[in-house]
Amino acid sequence: MINILEPHQTFTVLEYRNMVLPIIEGIFNRGKLPIIVGGTNYYIESILWKILVQNPGEEIIKGCGIFPNKEHELPNEVLHEKLKKLDPVMANRLHPNNRRKILRSLEVLYQKGKKHSDILEEQCSKSKSGGGLRFKNVIVLWLQCDQVCLDQRLDSRVDNMIQEGLIDELLHFHKEYNEKRLIDGKDPDYSRGIFQSIGFKEFHSYLMMSDSQRESEEGQKILKQALDQLKIVTRRFSRKQTKWTMNRFLGRRDREIPAIYGLNTTDISNWSENVTQPAVHILESYISGTKCNIDPLPFRNTISVPNTLDETFVCEVCDRIFVGTLQWTIHIKSRRHRTVLERKKKQSSEKNSMKNCENLTAKLE
Repeated sequence: MINILEPHQTFTVLEYRNMVLPIIEGIFNRGKLPIIVGGTNYYIESILWKILVQNPGEEIIKGCGIFPNKEHELPNEVLHEKLKKLDPVMANRLHPNNRRKILRSLEVLYQKGKKHSDILEEQCSKSKSGGGLRFKNVIVLWLQCDQVCLDQRLDSRVDNMIQEGLIDELLHFHKEYNEKRLIDGKDPDYSRGIFQSIGFKEFHSYLMMSDSQRESEEGQKILKQALDQLKIVTRRFSRKQTKWTMNRFLGRRDREIPAIYGLNTTDISNWSENVTQPAVHILESYISGTKCNIDPLPFRNTISVPNTLDETFVCEVCDRIFVGTLQWTIHIKSRRHRTVLERKKKQSSEKNSMKNCENLTAKLE
């Protein structure tokens, strides 16, 4: 599944799953062992579990006139209100700005004639009965690393990408895509396709400059800011991936979970001892049916709620929306929330005092 698309082509996790499953079946039929390698955990999850609703494709949907109001052109708040009327349970689980998932839930409703929340509930019930995993004897090898060491590697990776021509690649893609977008009068959409990838929106301001502007002092300043931001979001994303894996693989009790083994990659000089040899031993023990001397990672004591069952919470004090009980709890206990709350209480108290003074003055008069 490498080099199968042009950069401008959209490709969904459903399309990935539908292309990969026959490939895996073919590998099994040849008596070989399929190995799925990658860092996009949601795509890997779509292979391991029966979790996704089949999608006939956006072109078929539009061709059937299923989008009479051209949902893809509507603003986020309108889309969320529409979903709230059609599938209030699903709308309550999605942030109003999560355009991609809101559109997905509307598409499912139009395609299936059934609420997305109901379909997910059915899938959840099936997984509880033990039918969630697509394949048996699945092994997950999780390459782990000390976070400080990983941050350094990620920064070096960005520097290497720049040396190997990342800027020229982005400029070329900008010429192919953004110039046509500007002619068509469309706004940049960093929520779909390859544009969701880290590295595009961070360089947007720099890419929109002319050649002479990029060479100027201001242009070089914006380029440095983009590079710094790219490193920040990359490090942040690595932490998000770790939390995602912990929650989705080691924090779930509502579905069957495969054995997950951690391999420590912090010390590269001991790669064979810490990574290669343990991995080979784990695989050979499963294939031969002999005892494995390495224990899989333990499940977490805290039970994670699937993100498809999360609810949204509105903080009217801070005028913010949060998805999930965990994020909501963190917010209401945060210093920022308490500061805003105290400030509004003080403002309200001062307003009441002023009103009382005005009333007293009126009575005296």
